[in-house]
Amino acid sequence: MISLIGAVALLLWGMRMVRTGVTRAFGSDLRQAIGKSVANRFRALMIGVAVTAVLQSSTATALMIASFAGRGLIATAPALAVMLGADVGTTLVAQVLSFDMSWASPLLIVGGFVTHSLSTNSRPRQLGRTALGLGIMLLALSLIVSTAEPLRQSQVLRDLIGSVADEALIAIIIAALLTWLAHSSLAVVLLIMSLASSGAIPTEATFALVIGANIGGTLPPILATMAEGQEARRVPFGNAAFKITGALLILPLLGFIDPWLQSLSPDPARVVVNFHTFFNIALALVFILATDLVAKLMARFLPDDIIANDEMTPRHLDTNAFEVPNLALSSATLETLRIGETVENMLRESLVILETGNASRAKEVRLMDNSVDKLYEAVKLYVSKVMRQELDETESLRASDILTYATNLEHIGDIVENLMQMAQKKDKNRVQFSVSGLQDLTLLHEQVTDNLKISLSIFMSGDVKLARRLISQKRKIIALERASAERHMARLREGRLESIETSALHMDILRDLKRIHSHVVAVAYPVLERAGEMDALPKHSGEQTT
Repeated sequence: MISLIGAVALLLWGMRMVRTGVTRAFGSDLRQAIGKSVANRFRALMIGVAVTAVLQSSTATALMIASFAGRGLIATAPALAVMLGADVGTTLVAQVLSFDMSWASPLLIVGGFVTHSLSTNSRPRQLGRTALGLGIMLLALSLIVSTAEPLRQSQVLRDLIGSVADEALIAIIIAALLTWLAHSSLAVVLLIMSLASSGAIPTEATFALVIGANIGGTLPPILATMAEGQEARRVPFGNAAFKITGALLILPLLGFIDPWLQSLSPDPARVVVNFHTFFNIALALVFILATDLVAKLMARFLPDDIIANDEMTPRHLDTNAFEVPNLALSSATLETLRIGETVENMLRESLVILETGNASRAKEVRLMDNSVDKLYEAVKLYVSKVMRQELDETESLRASDILTYATNLEHIGDIVENLMQMAQKKDKNRVQFSVSGLQDLTLLHEQVTDNLKISLSIFMSGDVKLARRLISQKRKIIALERASAERHMARLREGRLESIETSALHMDILRDLKRIHSHVVAVAYPVLERAGEMDALPKHSGEQTT
């Protein structure tokens, strides 16, 4: 029994390697293929078949589709059509693996190991991982068959299987729970096939177990999307409705289906996979024309969330994209850009508030800073999870850039909040800047704000020319800050009352704008460093570069 459990664990690990390798090698292409399938339900079904046949996991496809639905990229009806195809796709993989391909296992393991170890490019490495995982799967299947052989003689197992064979509902529940634990209906179907092939399970018991495996395969996506929006949850719930309805319809017909499947092939392993295929193809044929109706039912069962637009809630962080690092990093980039846009709005508002002392607008800016803090924490946590994956050099650098830039934006938000405290102090003391003093602050503030906009463009594009331009602005900012400070000192020497009353405030604002700019220009350094232009940069004093 321990050997059997070990072989099953090996099968699950091999499947994970295949899925991870394919997802990292072709994840972007697969997502684009799904995105183009929304126009026609039959095309959506075929895309689901193809994607899942490649991924070898309907669960992975379900999570991908649910993510798209949750972000409004695909409607519920075509998403359900994709899932019908995904369930058929897993049967094709089971059909292929049902043949004796143990001879290919050592070739795939050796070839995959060599390719993964020696390749420097990401895609060949991941294809090597895929081949290695497939070889491990074939090895595990042969181990399951060989270790299950002695179980035929076990009286305990015979009694257990005998009781299950007579109770279809118990068999369905057991298989469903096992599939939920394994997170793979394909793995459980292959296990049932192997045990049936060795004679450890009678053929009449396998049908209910296969149905249970199909129902259990819907549980992981349902649980994984519990925290998502209603649009995302409709897809796995709708797919579960297909499976349960199909099970209720087919159970009374098993007595008629068994002789037909036996006539196709009396081999127990073939009977199992043929029933699995027949069940899912029948579901696709019956429900493909009913996807619109089921989508409407799911909309009534899971109505749209009535929630106000929450600026503290991440919009772009796709939690189902971790196995495709470049896609996950693109999601993090978009969310960081959203932080940057919020910070830019805060900075623009701060000048008006410093001038007018508007308390309500100052409160809005503080709320914006709370949003920045929340989104920053979400991005930081998200990127840290991405960095636990196997990243290539480019992906590692991008992850680091995102974290660094998001941190700089968060610091800018904190400084702007400090400016709001200064505005409150100015309003409390009922003092005003001199006309020339306000002009100096406005000029420096506008220049810093414009440079923040440039930095956002650099973060998105990595444009070397823009990075060079932003760095060149340091000298101008330093000159503006020094000139403003000198003119302020001149006004103090002249004894201007307004300048005397706002002197500390004026200098503190100059200091904070200078600090903000140091965080703004930081985005340009890694871009220029990778372009080999750091040594050519002029040295400036008076401003930090981190």
